[in-house]
Amino acid sequence: MPDRYAVFGNPIAHSKSPRIHALFAAQTRQDMRYDAILAPLDDFATAINQFVAAGGRGANVTVPFKEEAFKLATTLTPRAQAAGAVNTLSFHEGTISGDNTDGAGLVRDLKANLGFDLAARRILLLGAGGAARGIILPLLEEHPATLIIANRTAAKAKELAAAFGIAGGGFEALAGQAFDVVINATSAGLSDAVLPVPTFAFAPGCLAYEMVYGRETPFMQQARAAGCRVADGLGMLVEQAAEAFYAWRGVRPESGPVLAALR
Repeated sequence: MPDRYAVFGNPIAHSKSPRIHALFAAQTRQDMRYDAILAPLDDFATAINQFVAAGGRGANVTVPFKEEAFKLATTLTPRAQAAGAVNTLSFHEGTISGDNTDGAGLVRDLKANLGFDLAARRILLLGAGGAARGIILPLLEEHPATLIIANRTAAKAKELAAAFGIAGGGFEALAGQAFDVVINATSAGLSDAVLPVPTFAFAPGCLAYEMVYGRETPFMQQARAAGCRVADGLGMLVEQAAEAFYAWRGVRPESGPVLAALR
């Protein structure tokens, strides 16, 4: 029997994770099966426990269960602890290990796929929710010149920034500042909402990164108009999956061919 893995979410039918991990498994000749499982909104823990009882070895976790997975884990990696959320679970002899590969996936996409070094760069992070929190520590570990958080609700940005010892506030606090990298970690792109990002925030030669993928968002349109290089979050999706695959199987797959297949 192949080793069993799965992604849990609600909704989950749209997930690209089964295809990504099937491609990784074929490439690395791993005997494994990866499914998408719709977990009840009010009983995520039972869904996980049933999967483990049936022989599950590991699981990815997506919206809206990342915080619940954090609470369910019996051990946490430092990056999961910093994120306050878990997207990767590993099951071994009664223990549930929780990790968060989102930030590592973002950084690897920026550096390996887009060829953009983050050291000494000025980074602006838009949003103060879970998606933003999950990528801050890996970004700081790249030693940027500065990392600033901007959010519609200034108090949320300040609170999140304070937890990591960096600056944060409302969009109006960006006056006079320009950034080499602007990362949109808000959900605005899903509803085509326009963010109040001042055009001067995009420095010449800036890279604008939209964590949403599969659509041209208003943020991407604004960044293109400002002369920025623009990327969506599909590479991050593949790279965070590769990081999880490595944690489970001890083999790091080549993400390039898989990203090309998804494109």
